Amino acid sequence: MKKQIGIIAGSGDFPDFVVEKALQTGFHCVVAGIKGEADPLIENKVSLFKWFDVEDIFSLISFFKQNAIKEILFAGKIDPRVIFQKKELLQELEERGEERKPSHLIGKVIDLMEQQGMEVQDPRPFISPLFCKEGRLNKIEISSEVKENIEFGWKTAKSMADMDIGQTVVVKEKTVVAVEGMEGTDQAIQRGGKLAGEGTVVVKVIRSSQDYRVDLPAVGLNTVKSLVNSQSAALCLEAGAMPFFRKQESISLADSYKISLVAKSS
Repeated sequence: MKKQIGIIAGSGDFPDFVVEKALQTGFHCVVAGIKGEADPLIENKVSLFKWFDVEDIFSLISFFKQNAIKEILFAGKIDPRVIFQKKELLQELEERGEERKPSHLIGKVIDLMEQQGMEVQDPRPFISPLFCKEGRLNKIEISSEVKENIEFGWKTAKSMADMDIGQTVVVKEKTVVAVEGMEGTDQAIQRGGKLAGEGTVVVKVIRSSQDYRVDLPAVGLNTVKSLVNSQSAALCLEAGAMPFFRKQESISLADSYKISLVAKSS
């Protein structure tokens, strides 16, 4: 009998990649797709799939229990802004006195799953080939000005990440012009470009106490497209810490627009 794994699918390339890797390594995948987030095409890749609203936590847990799932993976982003769009969810959180920080809320979901005999897994065994080693990732030389902005932005990005505000900052001329909020990385990049014009430098990091099971930051082709649209000069991501999806396509696009891509260690 095949080993089973449950996957909670959010947005982006993450769910698709994890499903493909899990299937290749002999897992039977049971997928819960979050409405408005997961790609509908993922439904065709697995034998057991069901859609859920983001607030239907108990129904989602019941779905996994009914299918004897003991191990769960979170894959892909779930937009935290939905918390403020779901009045019933907000009311429930207020009644319980719960914080509304995304990491805190996901932690509560993990607690509920563990109470039901499930274990949320670290996805890194499925995505480790997508992590980047330290150094330049593409052909574009990193100018001294870009290096200075990366060093400046790194400390701020780490501070913002550790305060659970956001994990991306946009800087120019050693000035922070945008910090990622609930809107996500791509929109933060575009907002920074509108505020500061061309030549911004984007720095994306993980938390110092990152829980790799949940809310793992990632970059990919859409990130680089946002850099292009904003006429950014560079992207720096934390080496060995986050997946880079569709990396070769992203590198080709960055090269064609002379955008530096670099991975940095703490």
